[in-house]
Amino acid sequence: MARFVIRRLLQSGIVLLGVTLVVFLLLQLVPGDPVRVALGTRFDPQTYEALRARAGLDQPLVVQYFDYLRRALTGDLGVSFRSGRPVTSIVLERLPATLSLALTAVLFALLIALPLGILSAMRSGSFVDHAARVFSQFGVSVPDFWMGIMGILLFAGVLGWLPPSGYVALTEDPARWASHVALPAATVGLVTASILTRFIRSSMLEVLSEDYVRTAEAKGLRTRVVVLRHVLRNALIPVVTVVAVQVASLLGGVIVIEVLFAWPGIGRLTYDAVQARDYPVLQGAVLLVAALFLLVNLLVDILYARLDPRITVR
Repeated sequence: MARFVIRRLLQSGIVLLGVTLVVFLLLQLVPGDPVRVALGTRFDPQTYEALRARAGLDQPLVVQYFDYLRRALTGDLGVSFRSGRPVTSIVLERLPATLSLALTAVLFALLIALPLGILSAMRSGSFVDHAARVFSQFGVSVPDFWMGIMGILLFAGVLGWLPPSGYVALTEDPARWASHVALPAATVGLVTASILTRFIRSSMLEVLSEDYVRTAEAKGLRTRVVVLRHVLRNALIPVVTVVAVQVASLLGGVIVIEVLFAWPGIGRLTYDAVQARDYPVLQGAVLLVAALFLLVNLLVDILYARLDPRITVR
């Protein structure tokens, strides 16, 4: 296991290196001068050249890239063109908001998808099964921004139960944090739940048709015992991958939802950085998202080996 983790960390480092190269090259193709955007419409040539030199934009592209890599290895991701603050501090400040939204949304989705997917598979062809499939189709078909707008109109506008937007840190006031996270987390969670419900149902049906399940039932084991001891554990193995992809995507920031609910997460930071041509912040945000994806994938591979002894890590 230790060798596997070390090898995966080395592979992740190579992937991150490729990500930095691709993002750096793509940003060179984006039209517009970030220094001019940062200075506004009125500036003198001396200030313009000084800011370009400070950002290293007066150097050849090869020198710029390797200078960025050298600083990134020490945790220095540069300085924001717009605010003048270190990019590392800006990105890490936004991470707690994204973590709280992503984890709450996934928890909300699992609370819906697990019982609904299991019941749908256990009672295939029943009313519950049809209702679960309609819910899944609705969730993947309706845009999340529309559900978010409807949620704001109903729960914030008509009923007045929840605030329409904003963010309060969990450590600052847990009650206010819960009221602010409820709408965006429910909006994202409903979409995620609809995806997970379909996968859980299909995975359960596949395992239920296996010979060892029929053998266990023929021996007189109760359905509850068969499901909990034999079916559920094997059925959830492929579902773990889907959950991991959803978690990684949410950790990368749900841009539309974060903009809609004024949620100060990584997605909103990326959106603002693109609007302002703030390349250092954009590079830092993309690098963090890539690192989170790789971390989630590593944890999933380790979890596979724990869930199923037949799976070995090499």
